[in-house]
Amino acid sequence: MTIWRLRPLALAAAFLLPFLAACSQEPTQAPALPEVSVAHPLAKSIQEWDEFSGRFEAINYVEVRSRVSGYLQSIHFTDGQIVRKGDLLFVIDPRPFQVELERARAELKDAEAQLRFASSNVERARKLLEKQTVSEQLYDQRVQDRDQARAAVDRAQAAVHEAQLNLSYTRITAPIGGRISARVVSIGNLVTGGSGDSTLLTSIASLDPIHFVFDGDEAAYLDYLRHARKGKGQAHQVELQLLGETGFPHKGEMDFVDNQIDPQTGTIRGRAVVPNPNNVFVPGMFAKMRLLRTDTHVALMIPDEALSTDQANRIVYVVDKDGKVAPRTVTLGPVIDGLRVIREGLTPADRVVIDGLMRVRPGASVKPKLATITPKPQPEATTLATASAPGAAQ
Repeated sequence: MTIWRLRPLALAAAFLLPFLAACSQEPTQAPALPEVSVAHPLAKSIQEWDEFSGRFEAINYVEVRSRVSGYLQSIHFTDGQIVRKGDLLFVIDPRPFQVELERARAELKDAEAQLRFASSNVERARKLLEKQTVSEQLYDQRVQDRDQARAAVDRAQAAVHEAQLNLSYTRITAPIGGRISARVVSIGNLVTGGSGDSTLLTSIASLDPIHFVFDGDEAAYLDYLRHARKGKGQAHQVELQLLGETGFPHKGEMDFVDNQIDPQTGTIRGRAVVPNPNNVFVPGMFAKMRLLRTDTHVALMIPDEALSTDQANRIVYVVDKDGKVAPRTVTLGPVIDGLRVIREGLTPADRVVIDGLMRVRPGASVKPKLATITPKPQPEATTLATASAPGAAQ
């Protein structure tokens, strides 16, 4: 009987033990605050640049054609070489033009002889007119003959000059300096000249200096215009980078902006002039260019990893003195030394979350860990233009 009386008590104790144990435990602790890295924006003296892509174009480009017709006698250049203004390129057989010059000179001598004879007749008629032995009409006729002879001399002199000019045109020289293309006509071929369909002989493209042409969007144009009106920035300075180079080692200056925006693309054509002493840049070559937007000024910079997106806005998260997180809309600038320029939205005293964005939400509390933002300088610029290009003028 005693055993059966104790069994209900044992069962009750077994059910009550877990509850008694739970009641004896301490209260559950609150979860630890998430730890994030925060830093003050880096204040750094910078210059802001905008990047564009474009191609080089020759400042001067000339198609070489003959001014006279004749048979090509000789060629005095190597295809693709650098030529200077005035260098002899082609010679057209000059003998027919030399003959024409001699004929013109002979006709000039004949016209001069006729003028001397007519002048003598005028002088004799004048003396006889004074003695009233000839009529005034005869005297006037002699004067007219002399004037016609003088005009004939002028025509003959012009013919001599024309023949001399045509003879000089048989020596075709470079009208500009630059790199010459391949010859189009071989020696012995008939060359036509002096007309709209004159024979193309070759072409020359100037190289030093050279133009760099690019297209900028309408927003960039208006931004530069505002800076110019405020007296800020030096938009005339440009730096260029070729394929395979690091940095922007080549320098130039803006010299032209077009007078209208292309309604099809919404862009406007710009142009810079770039020194090219080694003739490395050639027309048609692709390059990147950066254009100076502003003068040196102090800007606030943060790493791109600190940025988030809220619909159409870019935001960062800042932590106040109580550890509360709040979003802040910012206006972005370019990336310089690996950091993003913040034009608007932050102050130097703000503590920006730079690591641990996945653990923050607006209004929540965090455990901030102070860090430091350090720039990442770009590698030293390297250039492919340190040596003279093949055929460069020395």
